[in-house]
Amino acid sequence: MPKSSKLILITGATGYIASRLIPQLIERECRIRAFARHPQRLRSRSWFSQVEIAAGDVMAPASLLTALQGVHTAYYLVHNMASGHGYTERELEGARNFARAAETAGVQHIIYLGGLADPEQHIAPHMRSRIETGATLRQGKVPVTEFRAGVIAGSGSISFEMIRFMTELFPVIPAPVWIKNRTQPISTRNVIDYLLAALENRDGQDQVFEIGGPQVATYQELMLRYAQVRGYKRRFLLLPYVPVWFMAFGIGLTTPVPGSIAYALVGGLSSDSVVMHNDASRVYPGVKLIDFETATKEALTHLHPLRIEHVWEGGNGRVETLKHEGFFIDHREMAVDAAPETVFDVLENMGGRNGWPFADGLWKLRGLFGVRRPVVGSDQVKPFDSRKYYHIDSLEPDRMLLLHSQLKAPGEGWVQWRVDVREGQTRLTQTAYFTPRGLAGFLYWYLLHPFHVFVFRGLLKAIARDSVVKSQRK
Repeated sequence: MPKSSKLILITGATGYIASRLIPQLIERECRIRAFARHPQRLRSRSWFSQVEIAAGDVMAPASLLTALQGVHTAYYLVHNMASGHGYTERELEGARNFARAAETAGVQHIIYLGGLADPEQHIAPHMRSRIETGATLRQGKVPVTEFRAGVIAGSGSISFEMIRFMTELFPVIPAPVWIKNRTQPISTRNVIDYLLAALENRDGQDQVFEIGGPQVATYQELMLRYAQVRGYKRRFLLLPYVPVWFMAFGIGLTTPVPGSIAYALVGGLSSDSVVMHNDASRVYPGVKLIDFETATKEALTHLHPLRIEHVWEGGNGRVETLKHEGFFIDHREMAVDAAPETVFDVLENMGGRNGWPFADGLWKLRGLFGVRRPVVGSDQVKPFDSRKYYHIDSLEPDRMLLLHSQLKAPGEGWVQWRVDVREGQTRLTQTAYFTPRGLAGFLYWYLLHPFHVFVFRGLLKAIARDSVVKSQRK
């Protein structure tokens, strides 16, 4: 795609699909304006400096008029499921506001990603809302291309993360009988392929396209296929009736999907979600579909701290503990009264003969339970200390240090430190990552959580303290 002077607006810029779409548009040298209610959450994205930022909300028409000025094509990637009761009415109101503002601003094309379901059947409010949102956008005068997708298979997709975490956690998976309903999963890569193709292909304007991958399967079969890729054996305990609120609570507790979103999604799983009209393959023949197993294997290649979206980093200084893209994450940051190079010097000299600056005895005790021999693939990856507890995974002098744990555990662990300057002040961030393998991995993380909190909190403070002392000695 040649470089274009046409301005493209991405709504829902902090969301999952936008985070995958924007880098592809940048690669094609498109001009982009990212629209978000909380734009500060975008600061940690690698592409932040390459796009325009517009703060606003589809529920605030004035902010839409400002954001849409000069825009040729707008991607509508917004949903309100997390806002709780009444979200369906808010979705339609937001779509009406957007359609009016786009018409007033002279936008030429709207591309919308909705949900895949048969509108003639009894479907959940979430799916009905997704379909009605598309219909509301089409009531305006701006041409709309609508794509309807079901399960999106890719690291970070809420539907895929539900499958991932529940299959990882339960050797015997409790599930309602509608887990045997059919779906047609589509890979994240193919969703992005369609969204990009619609940008240039005018034949798709004013049309609705149902998109799915090459396979139709039950939700149960998808979980079994994920288990097979991971090398697990999984069975199911089918329950005749499970209240939606109870399932949503369980999903919110065990997966990265918040309970409010899970409540809406669970209802959507109670009906089939398959492609009935395959016009997309005719209008967009260049999209080569990927099967679920391939998409799963691709998602598993993202099980590395440098390959996931750091959505928790907003520069607010808060402690963040979350589940994200297959990881358990503990993130902390604080201001340090020392130069960045001084802080980084402290980081580089931890471990080995110097010991750890906090709870060194506990590190030694933990090492007695087993240490794996580090895999050294190049001169850039070398043992970090004589005890081989960690080795350097990645290093950017005076900016970033990522260590890969060699402690034996049912999963993989990393600790990352970043040093930067914000508003004239040195900021130190520390992020611990653990990707569990099976039930043992979940138990390991949760049972050791009090220890993790104690050590990670103390370690960050000790690094900051030693940095200040070192700075004062200079």
